Amino acid sequence: MTVTDPIGSIVDEVAQRTSLDTAAARNLATTTKSVPQMQGITSRWLLRMLEWVQADGGVFRVNRRLSYTVGDGRVEFVTTGTQVRVIARELGELHLLRGFDDEPVLRALADRFVQREFAPGDVLVEAGSVADETFLVAHGKLNKIGSGKYGTETIIGVMADGDHFGDGMLADASGEWPYTVKAVTPCTVLSLSRQAFEEMNGNAGGLRAHIQHRLASTDRPQNAAGEAAVDVASGLDGEYELPRAFVDYDTSPREYELSVAQTVLRVHSRVSDLYNKPMNQTEQQLRLTIEELRERQEHELVNNPDFGLLHNADLPNRLHARTGPPTPDDFDELLSVVWKDPGFFLAHPRTIAAFGRECSKRGIYPQAIDMMGHQVPAWRGIPVLPCNKIPMSAARTSSVLLMRTGMENQGVVGLHQTGLPDEYQPGLNVRFMGIDERAVISYLVSAYYSAAVMVPDALAILENVEIARED
Repeated sequence: MTVTDPIGSIVDEVAQRTSLDTAAARNLATTTKSVPQMQGITSRWLLRMLEWVQADGGVFRVNRRLSYTVGDGRVEFVTTGTQVRVIARELGELHLLRGFDDEPVLRALADRFVQREFAPGDVLVEAGSVADETFLVAHGKLNKIGSGKYGTETIIGVMADGDHFGDGMLADASGEWPYTVKAVTPCTVLSLSRQAFEEMNGNAGGLRAHIQHRLASTDRPQNAAGEAAVDVASGLDGEYELPRAFVDYDTSPREYELSVAQTVLRVHSRVSDLYNKPMNQTEQQLRLTIEELRERQEHELVNNPDFGLLHNADLPNRLHARTGPPTPDDFDELLSVVWKDPGFFLAHPRTIAAFGRECSKRGIYPQAIDMMGHQVPAWRGIPVLPCNKIPMSAARTSSVLLMRTGMENQGVVGLHQTGLPDEYQPGLNVRFMGIDERAVISYLVSAYYSAAVMVPDALAILENVEIARED
């Protein structure tokens, strides 16, 4: 049995060494260090691409030409087990019921909707048949199918959760369905028959009068965008009396107040005094804090329920993917909405990967373009930029945004205020708050921001695109 002597082996190794050991040499060497790294820093393309507008006074008002809103909202439901009911006040999203606030009448009307289930391929309504029902889509996806010029079937629209159709039945008992509606996936819908509505309306007080008022209030001259029309004469030969006109304004324009992201940075005076070489501790703490605030700023610009872009797209500009994953056809559909000088697509990185897979399946290979020194994918020459702030649901669905930007283009703009006290960056200031009894120095770091959509067609969203899909 051999016994190893560790002390003896070390002595032998030292005796055999002919130069200075590297471990000992490091005691005299200066270590090269990096600044603190942060994995949470992203490219923040949205902040870089938006035009930032000065909002003096902390408020920005978007004045628009008067538009006549007829309503085309999304309806919400409550679910108990397998039973689905429409929330009574959500019936106000039907354009003929918008503004009707008689709660007992709305509850009675909601109780008359009947839940129905449809399998993929089932036809809910047939073109040319009597339109005697109103449908609310609680869950699933449906295609609106019309006839092309030569008699072929054409998908003219896609409907999904929260959409509705047939509410014109509330005003017209003799209409016909102009399209066929067919289920693409298993669907749960609520339907209201004409007979049930007539029974309800007989005891509904002002419901009938409200519907007639809504019909009358939308019977005004409008242009293609729904704005109050301006009479203009053209192509006249001879002497004619010219039309008289004026441009009417929206009397209740929307105002955006600047939001804020804030935190208190705390640094011990001993740290800031003694440990500042080769890097200033306070500066590095502040740099990482500002990076985190900018990440939160972009998150809020996308997701905030008040001014976030996901919540401020006009409802007609919210599209659904035709088949599930994002396809070139879906991106073209977005471009058909934001067709006036589109700026860029914004999507989750996994959504961009899913779009790439769909392009590859079709043998399409979009070219990359240069954006601020970075090669990014593009579709029809419009860059497709990544943004991990766009949420992805548990079912692995997400959204794609397309927007036009800039004040001159009547697009989406970012809002901030410069010239703040103790300003450190545009729209961000760092204010000294004092030193407490523990010798801890505090700084208040604040970023002020918001976003505004100048006109509705500046922003469109492709909703509920599937990221993972089995072929």
